[in-house]
Amino acid sequence: MFVDEVTILVEAGRGGDGCTSFRREKFVELGGPNGGSGGHGSNIVFKCEAGLRTLVDLKMMKHIRGDKGTNGKGSNMNGASAEDVIIKIPVGTTIINAETNEVLADLTRNDASYIVAHGGRGGRGNRAFATHENPAPKMSELGEPGEKILIKCELKVLADVGLVGMPSVGKSTLISMISNCKPKIGAYHFTTLSPNLGVIKVNDKQFVMADLPGLIEGASEGVGLGHKFLRHAMRSKVIAHVIDMGASEGRNPIEDYEKIVFELQKYDERLTKKPHIIIANKMDIPAAKSHLEAFRAKYPDEKIYPISALEKAGLEPLIADLADLVASLDEVKLYDEPAKESHVLYKYHNDLPFTISHEGNVWVVKGREIENLLLMTRFNEEESVERFGRKLRGMGLEAELEKMGAQRGDEVKILDYIFIFKE
Repeated sequence: MFVDEVTILVEAGRGGDGCTSFRREKFVELGGPNGGSGGHGSNIVFKCEAGLRTLVDLKMMKHIRGDKGTNGKGSNMNGASAEDVIIKIPVGTTIINAETNEVLADLTRNDASYIVAHGGRGGRGNRAFATHENPAPKMSELGEPGEKILIKCELKVLADVGLVGMPSVGKSTLISMISNCKPKIGAYHFTTLSPNLGVIKVNDKQFVMADLPGLIEGASEGVGLGHKFLRHAMRSKVIAHVIDMGASEGRNPIEDYEKIVFELQKYDERLTKKPHIIIANKMDIPAAKSHLEAFRAKYPDEKIYPISALEKAGLEPLIADLADLVASLDEVKLYDEPAKESHVLYKYHNDLPFTISHEGNVWVVKGREIENLLLMTRFNEEESVERFGRKLRGMGLEAELEKMGAQRGDEVKILDYIFIFKE
């Protein structure tokens, strides 16, 4: 099954919990804290593998979860970090944040990888909190939650030449005659329902050609195979328009070409700016010669290759010129490199690490750092609760609430937890 688009929920592993422990040995007075820290949760990593051609395995997963890091123990024993979860994907996969539509990564090389969701850090054991003022802290942290993100994966096939054209103009026949590809060929529309790739070798050069599903009017708006076809044309270095110059099904070659160009332009103008050629197929049909003359008169500057894919006529100059053209072009780059996101704790710049809204009688506080602080706090330890309050004040939450008009006794909500202001 060919699947080229999948939306999936990805959740990295939580960090292991820190340990609150003290050295207890005979004849050792005031042994001190020896609680170890938890291990790092597993990252979710997507990695390209050359042999894959579809996202069907991803579609079956639906929800990917990472493993939790091992908890810390007494005797200064830190927990082990969980192994990363490696998800293999086809080369040419674009990873998009499904909620913001931001392109996170565009992986176009074998073995290229991207950390889609970072695992949480391990909670610190009480040994890590020991200071000169407090040499025996009775607190530790829970592990940090792993990142959770809804992503969309789009596969755009990697091909040097993309064959475009109306249904049944001979694209599949052409690629079967000049490459190692053996696509399904039939005398009816939409025989090709997914891209077929063929490798063409010319002396010391070779290039990859994609036989893409047939276009129809309205494809740029999703009619027919619509975006399913146009997406795969984006990575091609060269667009090869295949025209039924014999008008074998009552077609008008000029109108067909103009409709295709219009759909390409409407979907993404970059498609019409790519180098392109015209392949005038079905020249074995008697009416093809007059149609070709009319086409040349209308488009005198276009590079046109008259061929008959069925009879293997005119193929040698076509593939030789395509090989030279492909070799002269740089690799297609669809997206700029996304900025590297920093996965460190908040460093207290001028912007506050939270937002506050007043919903009814409750002050609702949101923010990744403040939410993680809550989730990593052990509320059954008095020192941990005191530290939680100090950290909130240090982030400026108390001052901001007062500035917005919060009064003593007001309810403050963080995630699903309700706190009473100034109590």
